Amino acid sequence: MPALITRKQFLTGAAAATSVLATRPVRAARTTVIRLGVDLPTDHPTTINATAAAKKIKDQTDGAVDVQIFPNNQLGNDTHMLSNLRSGAIQMMAIGDNILATLVPSAAIDNIGFAFKTPDMAWSTLDGPVGDIVRTDIAKTGLVAMHRIWDEGFRQITTSTKQINTPEDLHGFKIRVPPSPISLSLFQSLGAAPTTMNVSELYTALQTHVVDGQENPLGNIETEKFYQVQKYCSMTGHMWVGYWVLVNATFWNTIPANYRKIIEDNFDAAALQQRIDNQKLDGSLEAKLKEQGMTFATPDKSLFQDALAKAGFYKTWKAKFTPELWAALQKATGLAA
Repeated sequence: MPALITRKQFLTGAAAATSVLATRPVRAARTTVIRLGVDLPTDHPTTINATAAAKKIKDQTDGAVDVQIFPNNQLGNDTHMLSNLRSGAIQMMAIGDNILATLVPSAAIDNIGFAFKTPDMAWSTLDGPVGDIVRTDIAKTGLVAMHRIWDEGFRQITTSTKQINTPEDLHGFKIRVPPSPISLSLFQSLGAAPTTMNVSELYTALQTHVVDGQENPLGNIETEKFYQVQKYCSMTGHMWVGYWVLVNATFWNTIPANYRKIIEDNFDAAALQQRIDNQKLDGSLEAKLKEQGMTFATPDKSLFQDALAKAGFYKTWKAKFTPELWAALQKATGLAA
């Protein structure tokens, strides 16, 4: 005969069950799907590490949060995705700070020509006070930035017609730059004839000589296969670019706090690994690109920096930022401009 449960035993058991449930993470009633757009190919360290973060998030939320990664401009080019992110048509994206600067001008602070000597200097600067100011400005636009910036790396110049060894070699040269005010300004200051376009259009533009050159980190040059339409690479390292991982703030606030923490923690952890992976890729690529037919040169960077100073580049951009932000950059980097 089954044992009978007294009313007291029932109430005691129910209270204990309630206590156990209260200690468990709040679980969303349905799966939250997050579409994250990336402009890079599937085999780029940024896409690989974003995908790894998405898997961990899904595992740690027991499937309640499903981050779906859309690489290679599947959700549109950067400009299109940023517009859709702000409207809520997509929920997340990874975007270069040079392009984000069209919306958040302070995001261009780490694109100042020759500001950083090493990737570590760039990372620590953006993880610190400089990044704090930029993240605050991002929040004012209705977007939320994960704390750690991802590494796109130092940008180098490639061409199909000649090697770039001095600023004079750029005079009148048709070069593509991203739709970024500071990129356009930098190459105009060096005497080039820059044209802005999204990366999704770039390979064809190089192939048809709409432009004769471009500038990107070696990782992008290899994964986008620009070596097929470019012969020369000049290791100018003229600008460092990072990727901000952003989420629509209105959408973000609909996610339970415990899940928001899981999402942010995993993307910030992935950023640390992505930085390592991207630099490892970058360090291996000169030899690989040489095998693929590219010829390399290592010009004197001080010639380009001096040309920027003489053209008023630093003075112009110092005036565009708040004194607080410029001072934070100078403290972190030792930039004399």
